[in-house]
Amino acid sequence: MEGFVKVLRKMFRHPVSIAGIILVLLFLSIAIFAPLLAPPAYPWNPYMMPQSGLSAVPQPPSPQHIFGTTQGQYDIYYGVIWGTRTALEVGVVVIGLALVIGILIGTLAAYFGGWVDELLMRITDIFLAFPFFVGVIVVITIIGPGITNVMWALVIFYWMTYARLIRGSILEVKENQYVMAAVALGTPGGRIITRHLLPNSIYPVIIQASMDMATIPLTAAALSFLGLGAPVGYADWGQLASFARNWIITPSGGNPFQYWYTIFFPSVTIVLYALGWNLLGDTLRDILDPRMLI
Repeated sequence: MEGFVKVLRKMFRHPVSIAGIILVLLFLSIAIFAPLLAPPAYPWNPYMMPQSGLSAVPQPPSPQHIFGTTQGQYDIYYGVIWGTRTALEVGVVVIGLALVIGILIGTLAAYFGGWVDELLMRITDIFLAFPFFVGVIVVITIIGPGITNVMWALVIFYWMTYARLIRGSILEVKENQYVMAAVALGTPGGRIITRHLLPNSIYPVIIQASMDMATIPLTAAALSFLGLGAPVGYADWGQLASFARNWIITPSGGNPFQYWYTIFFPSVTIVLYALGWNLLGDTLRDILDPRMLI
């Protein structure tokens, strides 16, 4: 507990960290209070964006639609607010499952070594041999599009990073005298792992996970942009960007900024979300990594 308090104190001494914390807390608040900020039009499925018509031509910001509407008359403000929930849900679920799988495999490989390490690391290498984005697209093509399937596909091709990180950290910590003393005293393996190895090896994984809270939702948004993620009308930043691509430059070759609002609000939201998590991750690296000067 004392160590956690020290980390918090150091974080609030860094202006960059404070900016990251503010942005992350802002998006967390938006996700939590989404039903108040944008009351659901369809209570049985609040993630579906309300439509004010069927016209393909976007409408500019107005009192009824403060961010305007995108192609198909979907409300951009509603999509941005509930899209925050979608992004956080994807990030938490994918990173949470990938952490569990990666930490389990990496810890077993590092602790037991020998043929166990060789087997688990070769399995990891097989998954690493697939290009990440291509592999995810192939899995989604097989099991079908949708947010849930996107999350499963991302988990399948993302746990390897955590497995390698935790394995490398544990191999380093294993050489410390207190671990060797615990082994010599006959301490059970499970106790050595939970009391000595994991607590002293987990920091690189925490740093990477904080960075991935920005990367994973953006990857899911990219898949939605390509039509492989959320269904049409689902509150998702990638789909909002997809609706806007035909209106960045008008078909008639007119003013390219006429429909600026269709891409401006989703893109600014995506940039600020990624910036917040990256700033927070950079600060955690500076504080938790013993090789960095604090």
